[in-house]
Amino acid sequence: MKKILLIGIFLASLFAQQSGKELFEANCMACHATKKPQNKKDMTAPAIMGVMYHVKQRYPNKADAVRFIVDYVKNPSPQKALCPSVKRFGLMPKLDLDDKTLTKIAEYIYDNYPPQGFKHPKGKGMGMKRMGMFN
Repeated sequence: MKKILLIGIFLASLFAQQSGKELFEANCMACHATKKPQNKKDMTAPAIMGVMYHVKQRYPNKADAVRFIVDYVKNPSPQKALCPSVKRFGLMPKLDLDDKTLTKIAEYIYDNYPPQGFKHPKGKGMGMKRMGMFN
């Protein structure tokens, strides 16, 4: 029993020491590409640069954006969705990650995406207005 407890503590400490980038790569990159996809038909979720483009439009303040991301990932819903691509991909599955891990990921993606000079292919979020997401 002691061995199991020590292994659990060891693994938890390793996980806690991971950077936001490592956590993003381990938990998010399987679905959210970090580069423009070669074949859009192979995509299972919108690329992270597009997601963060929309998040930052709605939540330009980092603290607000991080809170939104943590809440959305824990409890995704159509009412919270900011990306028009939810029509194509549907809602992301609820992730069972703790708030500390999600906060590290959210802070990392806020600080790094979209990259400098990114131009959204659909313009300045007009798709969301057409969807009635902004009044």
